[in-house]
Amino acid sequence: MSKKILLLTAASVAAAYPFGAMAQEKDHEHSDDEIVVTGSPLAHPEHESIIAASVLTKEDLAKRGEASIGELLRREPGVSSTFFGPAASRPVIRGLSGDRVSVLDAGIGAIDVSSVSDDHAVAVEPATAERIEIVRGAATLFYGSSAAGGVVNVFDGRIPNKAPDGGIAGGLRTSLGSVDNSVEAAGGFDIKLGSVGAADLVFHGDGFARNTDDYEIPGFAKSEAQRVLEGAIDGDETFGIVENSDLESKGGSIGGSLIFENGFFGISGKIARSNYGVPGAVEVAVNGEIETVRIELEQERFDLMGELNSDFLIFDTAKIRIGYADYVHRELEGGAIGTTFKNEGYEGRIEFIEKTFGKFRGASGLQFKHRDFEAIGDEAFTPPNITDQFGVFTVREYETGNFHVQLGGRYEHTNIDAKTVGQERSFDAVSLSAGFGVEPNESLFLGVNLLRTERVPAPEELFSDGPHLATNAFELGDPTLGKETARGVEASLHSELGSVTVTINGFYTDYKNFIALTPNGAEEDGLLVFEFVASDAVFKGFEALSEADLFTIGAFEVTGRVQLDLVRARFKDDAGNVPRIPPLRSIIGMEATSSHIDLRGEIELADGQNNISAFELSTGGYQIVNLAATWRPGGKDRGFSVQLRADNVTDEEARLHTSFLKETAPLPGRNFKLTLRSAF
Repeated sequence: MSKKILLLTAASVAAAYPFGAMAQEKDHEHSDDEIVVTGSPLAHPEHESIIAASVLTKEDLAKRGEASIGELLRREPGVSSTFFGPAASRPVIRGLSGDRVSVLDAGIGAIDVSSVSDDHAVAVEPATAERIEIVRGAATLFYGSSAAGGVVNVFDGRIPNKAPDGGIAGGLRTSLGSVDNSVEAAGGFDIKLGSVGAADLVFHGDGFARNTDDYEIPGFAKSEAQRVLEGAIDGDETFGIVENSDLESKGGSIGGSLIFENGFFGISGKIARSNYGVPGAVEVAVNGEIETVRIELEQERFDLMGELNSDFLIFDTAKIRIGYADYVHRELEGGAIGTTFKNEGYEGRIEFIEKTFGKFRGASGLQFKHRDFEAIGDEAFTPPNITDQFGVFTVREYETGNFHVQLGGRYEHTNIDAKTVGQERSFDAVSLSAGFGVEPNESLFLGVNLLRTERVPAPEELFSDGPHLATNAFELGDPTLGKETARGVEASLHSELGSVTVTINGFYTDYKNFIALTPNGAEEDGLLVFEFVASDAVFKGFEALSEADLFTIGAFEVTGRVQLDLVRARFKDDAGNVPRIPPLRSIIGMEATSSHIDLRGEIELADGQNNISAFELSTGGYQIVNLAATWRPGGKDRGFSVQLRADNVTDEEARLHTSFLKETAPLPGRNFKLTLRSAF
């Protein structure tokens, strides 16, 4: 199927290019609505970023609607999903996930336990997101060890940084879905309450609620390969539905800011509640009856954010962000609490952006975090532990004409104290990067980034020792694990010719002591034993994206989009493939937009994954067709729209190789989703 994907992708690019090339060349002057990446303290326009970063705007997010961050971003170049059911899906970036990919809440960690296990949901709600930034590749310099593989930074605006035009602004959204009988609603608003001296006082409020049943699928829940292994009989197997995949979640936040001429300062509070099933988990016997596993999640969070744009000493901007959260989730076995996970922590970062001196500019900052984690119960596979981390970082830039250089460095100290097992580990990590960018002309940008990063092992990688029913594994950590070191190079190309844009990112990363959760063939408590083992490994691959304005038909402007991504990851010394790596994938789409109606269609093509590790089954390829139509009765200047989506139109069976549940829980089948949006 890989040849078919490559041929279709190439044909789509070739077909799009002549139409786009005939259009007039774009004006390359920066505009007010230019998309700027803030993944580094020194922000850059998206098309001039040396690091592989991209932004999903509010308009982009309005076209989507998923219950988890992982599924929301799964179709972005270089991004897949852990897919542990609709509720618990984290992003997989370039084949990396878990503690290597940070999901941030406006620059601060989610302060949950989602990185401990794939069945733990991320406590960042996609329904209220207004902007999402994705950094592909190491963001360790700015966000620490847990960003060694990438960053997803979600902004929901609950701390306003500007006063709304007209004194009030907001929006509401509600949707209904057929594949799981879903009902969702979300809304938020900003209102100017008045003035305090020369500052505006702005209040924010938002809320969301979601309820779904078990989702439908086109065939058996278990894959054909798994059923053959188990000698399954068709009549005894679950068909047409993934059991225990329903969810119920709700939450909201309030916030307020004082917004003055050269900055703002604000605070917010947020609550989130969720109850969801864990599909495919080992069923447990309760009072002689077989029961499934569910998770009940609660989080209370408080944040403070401020920014001052004013000259002082050598600086012209200072930013502060601090978050505190109390998180708990209970794993319910037949309605009774089996295991309770608690995580109380805080995290903060302060950044200082310097004045520009000639052709030089720079920024520096510090980051600190505290995490008090505890697991109580039968499935407490990781002992209680306290993690304290402190880091300082700096980035320097020199820019002359069409050429610029970026140097960065970070020092980080981490202390992990596993209280009950009498283990304590301390690490000092240093990460460095050097980037070079050149813009030979206004239509082309080339960038190269060299990096050497050090990642500290996570507590679960060090100290795990126990059964984990959700992943059907007995997990064993290694308290002697050392730092994981990565040396790599990334190259990027961004070209704009007329109305055609092309972005290509390539990467090669050589890991020393890459920590992976791999099966060893043994069994414990009836579960396959998975060990955290450090081995040398190499990751390489690319992401390519092309977008073009194609032609105009009547009132419709037609655009096309083609993307292709690939990751290959192997352990050195012929030790085999790294597990759960996504296959070659392409997405080809076309959209027709007008003032009142938008029409969109895309096909996602995934190759089969046969580059597998020991005890891993191959995963078949798939082709998913998605369609959408949006109607705006009052035109684009009005805030009301109706969208009808048809996802997986052909009812294709599709399984993600990146998921622990791929053999027992495919992606949802055909789904019709009706969404109403209003803005004011």
